[in-house]
Amino acid sequence: MYDVVILTESRYLNPKKTNWYIDQVLLEDNILLKELEKCNLKVIKKDWSDNKFDWKQTRYAIFRTTWDYFDKFDTFIKWFEKTKREKLFINSKEIILWNLNKSYLQELSKKGINIAKTIFVEEKQKITLKDLFKNSQFNEAIIKPSVSGAARDTFKITKKNHKKFESNFQKLIKKESFLFQEFLKDIQIFGEISIILIDGEYTHAVRKIAKKGDFRVQDDHGGTVEVYNPVKEEIEFAKLCVSKCPSQPIYARVDLIYDNKKNISLGELELIEPELWFRNNAKSAKLLAKKISNLVSSKLELKLQ
Repeated sequence: MYDVVILTESRYLNPKKTNWYIDQVLLEDNILLKELEKCNLKVIKKDWSDNKFDWKQTRYAIFRTTWDYFDKFDTFIKWFEKTKREKLFINSKEIILWNLNKSYLQELSKKGINIAKTIFVEEKQKITLKDLFKNSQFNEAIIKPSVSGAARDTFKITKKNHKKFESNFQKLIKKESFLFQEFLKDIQIFGEISIILIDGEYTHAVRKIAKKGDFRVQDDHGGTVEVYNPVKEEIEFAKLCVSKCPSQPIYARVDLIYDNKKNISLGELELIEPELWFRNNAKSAKLLAKKISNLVSSKLELKLQ
């Protein structure tokens, strides 16, 4: 029986060939694995879609580098629904389900969290990009799926060029819901701030910068990452966002962007499988491992009583 299984995908499970990107993914997983083992936990790393593995052999599962789930979402949901009856997830199953769809941004907005102006487009909704620009009065916008990652099917469009995206947009909304957001210019000027919180407490942060001419800050799209020292207001805003969650997540990454009025806004709240840059702050992995160890111990004590 294993205490914890670290969830990954097949690309990051004993790859025969690596590159700089895969090497840093493997490093991140290994840092956490080592810290969990230092807490006397029995740990294994597995591809979440491995149907040969007996998931009943583990008590807890923590999502880490499962960056293919949104490409096979139906399969993932079936696996998740089955597996959640057999074990406890970190973060909790309630948090995972809540955070899967970016419609949570609408809920947080209603709770007073500043987000980019957004129109939520439902699957199969009869609407065009022309309608959306007319309704929103945006000059520039981002369209992205409600369930996605790594900037999949994410585009920057304008009032002037939206016609060339219309056909593709219509194909996409036939099969999934989308967000139509005002483009925040600071993403191409300053970038995006990612603040990491462990059990609600700030540990470290990075600034993600898009390559010249792009708006996507992810390093697999040519973006760069640097260590960042956030100001008090940025940390407090990140904590406020997490406090509005249905329950307290054990780990969270809060992506912040300054909006077009120079106010801090929430880009996304990453509670499932965010990159956490343990390599920049080993203490954060140690703290997360300790929190998980306490959780495992408390649940075992409850079972013994």
